[in-house]
Amino acid sequence: MRMPAAEVEVTAELVTALIRQQHLDLLDELSLVANGWDNVIYRLGRTRTVRLPRRQLVAELIIKEQRWLPELAPRLPLSIPVPERAGRPGPGFDWPWSIGPWFDGDPLSGIPVSERTRYAADLAAFFAALHRPAPPDAPVNPVRGIPLAQRAELVAQQFAIVDPPGRLRTLWDELVTTRELTGPPVWVHGDPHPANLLIKDGRLAAVIDFGDLTAGDPATDLAVGWLAFDPVGRSRFRDHYVRIAGDDADLWRRARGWALSLGLSLLANSDDNPVLAAVGRHAVDQVIQE
Repeated sequence: MRMPAAEVEVTAELVTALIRQQHLDLLDELSLVANGWDNVIYRLGRTRTVRLPRRQLVAELIIKEQRWLPELAPRLPLSIPVPERAGRPGPGFDWPWSIGPWFDGDPLSGIPVSERTRYAADLAAFFAALHRPAPPDAPVNPVRGIPLAQRAELVAQQFAIVDPPGRLRTLWDELVTTRELTGPPVWVHGDPHPANLLIKDGRLAAVIDFGDLTAGDPATDLAVGWLAFDPVGRSRFRDHYVRIAGDDADLWRRARGWALSLGLSLLANSDDNPVLAAVGRHAVDQVIQE
């Protein structure tokens, strides 16, 4: 399955016109960086990016980032893409958009899995800092941070597309019955795959793409242990997270369930994105081999 078609063609000419109309002082050279499921990303000059939704369904994600990332950033140990300017709808474009920082670095997905262990502790510290109780008015994502049982129908659809070994279906049936989150919902990034983690100068430098930000179960984010790492890296990631946030066996069982669900989703929906398809394949392999 390929990513959804864009509902508007976000060209450099369109973006230039929007910036000229609303943020003329930042007008600079544009270069296309990514055209993904939800957003189009342009680099603006040397130090900024422009993030624009490509479908109406996800336009509200831009507003969510504009509202909450400035509040979250000060307590996090890694950089996140806090919007610097909020863009309004304009001629040829009906949705909100943002201008934010450009982070130099390379995605963790481009590093061999066996070499990622060195980044596990920094990532654990980031998620432990993020996973604090969310306020009552925090956003709620209907597909992330939710009880695993609420993913069952979607997982069944993914099984039909991917057709994995029967033992994987049995494992899902076991994991989905794990005790649900009993404490308050916490802040959750919601899309913890290694392409959203940037490294620079041998260190984890930034976590990007908060479109799925939600209040909910931190197990969604801890799925990164299987999405990004091998057993050695996953053990270090868990050890450092537990050292900061405390241990909870049910939390890690749910995280494994989330890794399976997210891995299947990437496999089922990334025919045109070999990087994310590889992440999904790795996650499913790690889940079943553990």
